Amino acid sequence: MAGGGGATQTPEQQQAAIDAALENKSLSNYLYYICACVSAAVIIWRVWTVIVNYVRTVACLNNDNQRYFAETDSKVAWLKRNVLYAPIFGKRHNREIQMSRAINVGTLPSRLQLLFLAGYLGTNIAFCVINIPFASSFAAAAGQLRNRTGTLAVVNMIPLFLMAGRNNPLIQLLGISFDTFNLLHRWFGRIVILEAVAHTLAWWSNKANSSSWESGWQSIVAVPFLLFGFIATCAFVGLGIQASSPIRHAFYETFKLLHILLAIAAVIGTWYHLQMKALPQLKYLWPVVIFWAGDRAWRAVRVFYGNVGHGGSKALVEALPGNACRVTVTMARPWTFGPGQHAYMYLPAISWWQSHPFSVAWSEEAEDPQAEKVSLNRQDILSMRKTSMSFIIRARTGMTDKLYRKAAACPDGRMITSCMLEGPYGGLHGMRSYGTVMLFAGGVGITHQVPHVRDLVAGYANGTVAARKVVLVWIIQSPEHLEWIRPWMTEILAMEKRRDILRIMLFVSRPRSTKEIHSPSATVQMFPGRPNIETIIKSEQESQVGTMGISVCGPGALSDEVRRAVRDRQHDSAIDFNEEAFSW
Repeated sequence: MAGGGGATQTPEQQQAAIDAALENKSLSNYLYYICACVSAAVIIWRVWTVIVNYVRTVACLNNDNQRYFAETDSKVAWLKRNVLYAPIFGKRHNREIQMSRAINVGTLPSRLQLLFLAGYLGTNIAFCVINIPFASSFAAAAGQLRNRTGTLAVVNMIPLFLMAGRNNPLIQLLGISFDTFNLLHRWFGRIVILEAVAHTLAWWSNKANSSSWESGWQSIVAVPFLLFGFIATCAFVGLGIQASSPIRHAFYETFKLLHILLAIAAVIGTWYHLQMKALPQLKYLWPVVIFWAGDRAWRAVRVFYGNVGHGGSKALVEALPGNACRVTVTMARPWTFGPGQHAYMYLPAISWWQSHPFSVAWSEEAEDPQAEKVSLNRQDILSMRKTSMSFIIRARTGMTDKLYRKAAACPDGRMITSCMLEGPYGGLHGMRSYGTVMLFAGGVGITHQVPHVRDLVAGYANGTVAARKVVLVWIIQSPEHLEWIRPWMTEILAMEKRRDILRIMLFVSRPRSTKEIHSPSATVQMFPGRPNIETIIKSEQESQVGTMGISVCGPGALSDEVRRAVRDRQHDSAIDFNEEAFSW
């Protein structure tokens, strides 16, 4: 509620208002300078790591020893242990905090994330109050505080909406995952909410000081300029309430729709609030609209192009043991896919307006048997290829549960339905430059690791990767879960030189009997119970080849356990850590 009118001002008051407006503009620029400096530092770090990974890959292609790259630098090891990979305290980071079985309050940020968020929040608080004349009259202080907080709220909406987009260009530029940007989006949203509420209360308290709280409400209802500002503030507060972790986790699918509607209401309310008095802060709202509309439009283009025509994309859904589905999508057009990537799946027959992210577990290209082989030009050859993308979806609640039940009710537990995929996204952290690769997976998290295994084994046979040892550790509750990936694992185990590089360790946490536990070979071993992560990593570290890359995808407790083991062994040899997570 910037502005608000008032009595005729003296020349001194007019000059003070001009100075305050200039200071608001300067502080807004300082916020962007801070974000730009942080981004520049991250870009420098990303460029450095890309160069290091490339040099390491090239240098190790024909080097089976890789001793130089196994050594660690004490300063880098300290930085990884205490900053880059460190939780706030102890070992808890990605394990969800459960108040009860029904109440989930989310996860904790990492130490580095906390440092940035605390610094940015502190900067915003300081910028809200710096040089506000609190010792002057109440009206003057409240007026400047109102304008300052309103300006900063709109300024922070730009990074807020940029971080919310799936096609956020900063993901690739900075090498920061969508999951991390999702965390930052939630906290930037809380900052915007606090500043919007402070903006409204500053105006209302000043109105109450000169007349009454009731007259403030009457003004809001009677003046469209004030009404739209109040609507925007209420929408922001509503966003904060419904996006709180317990509500978000309990009613996620409803949350997504309501979140979009409230965000639209907040933007429209802010737009008309600023436009009605031609306030200078309106210029900050244009990028917000462009980012949001651009992301939605580009997503629609990608979905349409990838799934429409040539009969459309179709999904074969197979109900599997362990309350899971294998979904194989035959794409309308060829797709390119890399290890570690995921896609958003639309299943109109199950949930017509929702999309959900799933890791791409397997992809294949085959010739379309229905294509007419008349012309042999490049475009026709491409059109005859069919790409299939496979996913494993564990039945939880909502859409995933409905999908499993519908497939299980079909003859042979199989059904074909229309489907659309959006993507692929992610895949920022490749494993090709590491001499020793350890891939940890818990449950359905195996879908993230299988493409890495396939890529590394093929690369080893072709001489295009640095990897000389690949260890896959998969923790499952029951042997029947092996059926999830059996056809793909059969292909991997038959690959050339697989025995020279790949070792698989399967841990069954809840076997029905010891007879279920048997190791097919020396390179594929099965164990009862849960693994000792520290012991496994220590054992592999003793015979480490080159730099070790460790990746984990699974429940938060597993991720935290692997993270702790990696941090504890940083000073023994060179180890990098990557965690694949989607904190919703």
